[in-house]
Amino acid sequence: MTDADLVRKKLAFIQTCLEDLRRKARVDLIETDVRELRFVEHTLQVAIQAVIDIASHIVSDDRLGEPTTNRELFTLLARGGLLPTELVDPMRRMAGFRNILVHAYTEVDPMVLKDVVVNHVGDLEAFSREIAKLLR
Repeated sequence: MTDADLVRKKLAFIQTCLEDLRRKARVDLIETDVRELRFVEHTLQVAIQAVIDIASHIVSDDRLGEPTTNRELFTLLARGGLLPTELVDPMRRMAGFRNILVHAYTEVDPMVLKDVVVNHVGDLEAFSREIAKLLR
């Protein structure tokens, strides 16, 4: 059985990260200000990691399968009827982007980072909304 309190704490953390990005990130400075770059990278990284943690927890507790990658978690959630199929690809891409942030951080293109913040943070919000519905 999924630990709803744990999932709620992770969802709250994700929301805090997204609010920080909305209110504090100055994406126009990512290319020229190393502190801004690091703030955005780290905040995105930990938000995406929390999404992966939630997905992993639910997949494990609901016995939805044995994923071989973090990306596969979202496919399993959709197969189990717990995530809309239209969110699978965006969340798989977020998991892949998290890997880039963690393992290839010296090669992260600031323009790609800016694009993720401006155009794809909504995917994390959509995931959070769907998971929150499951807890009701």
